[in-house]
Amino acid sequence: MAQRHLDPTAGPVPADALAGYLRARATEFLRALRLHRETGAGAAASEDSVEAARALRRAARRISASLHTFQPVLDRDWSESMRPELAWVSGTLAQEHAYATRLDQLLLTLHRLSGPPQPPHPAGSRAAGAARVGAGGTPSSGASVIPPPHPADTPPPHPAGSRAAGAARVGAGGTPSSGASVIPPPTDPGTSANGNRTVIPAPDRGNLTVGAAKAGALLDRQLTLARTRAHSTALQALGSSRFHAVADKVAVLASEVPLSPSATTTDLRPLADAARTRLADAVAALPLLTAGSPYNAEALIHGLSPDPAPHPQDAPWHQVRLLLRLHRYALEVCHTAAPAKSLLAAGEALDRHRDASEAAAAAAQAARTPRIAPATAYALGVLHADQRHEVEAARYAFQRSWQKEALGAL
Repeated sequence: MAQRHLDPTAGPVPADALAGYLRARATEFLRALRLHRETGAGAAASEDSVEAARALRRAARRISASLHTFQPVLDRDWSESMRPELAWVSGTLAQEHAYATRLDQLLLTLHRLSGPPQPPHPAGSRAAGAARVGAGGTPSSGASVIPPPHPADTPPPHPAGSRAAGAARVGAGGTPSSGASVIPPPTDPGTSANGNRTVIPAPDRGNLTVGAAKAGALLDRQLTLARTRAHSTALQALGSSRFHAVADKVAVLASEVPLSPSATTTDLRPLADAARTRLADAVAALPLLTAGSPYNAEALIHGLSPDPAPHPQDAPWHQVRLLLRLHRYALEVCHTAAPAKSLLAAGEALDRHRDASEAAAAAAQAARTPRIAPATAYALGVLHADQRHEVEAARYAFQRSWQKEALGAL
């Protein structure tokens, strides 16, 4: 497959470009950390606090990726000790956002699979006339009126002296016998105290079936608990001595980048090309021919496996997603122009792939909950299959975007 290397006619990219990039990302990290502390991050984090955490993750990812790609021009011991710490910060802060996004995606999918709510009947239709008759109104002209049941259709009277007979007399306005408790007649929710018929709107249940509603409640309970734990873990991490040590190193990085002695004569373009080569090799190992066929059902294989581990066929695609991110960040160091649209589309497709894969795993995990109703398990199974189809669609979208990227390199 053809590879898009950096422009050979352009001049070499010196190590100073990397130093400036790292200083800028370190400044962003410190600015986001200050905003996170100012906005507070208690049990109910504000929108500004969430945005600050997102900026922290973004800066930490870019610094860590640059240390990985351009390690030969940096101090070896410093970069090897810094990279895992930045990965820990980014991964810890990402968990809460991941659980929240996963829950939203699954609940929206449940509503989509349940279909749209029933629209109101158009005025003048037979169904609307029947609804008015049922509500005590006057039928429209030409509408058939269903007569009330004949007295012969009424149930037989209860035996004298029975509790049911006493309750029937009370409901009919009679006097209960001595010692019998008075049970008021049930109130029609559509009838007011003076007997006039009132219209009470039905509650909006999102048109969910019982199984889908219970499945949504189960997912909400499990993922909200996981999100709360992830939030507590993130707060503990941000207050730990380990994070303070990382913040101190980033503060030093904002003013001084530890370069290697040979950095002054090193061109960054071959290192960026090596990142692109690793990405191309990983993409070549993917089953792109199968992914290029829509509705191939490849993502549903092993869908009924009892193994709770992540789907094995998703791992190579997740690895390509990470390598694509390294390639994009390398282009940011060596280029001032934005990456190609096809490259951004490929990254978005792999993000969708990761989200759908994790959502399907969450649905499968919820379906393993003991003693759930069959309707709930069925709804979770349909939800799992839908997310695996979304995995397949994301692979198809990536295959098409990568083809455009490859054609642009010719």
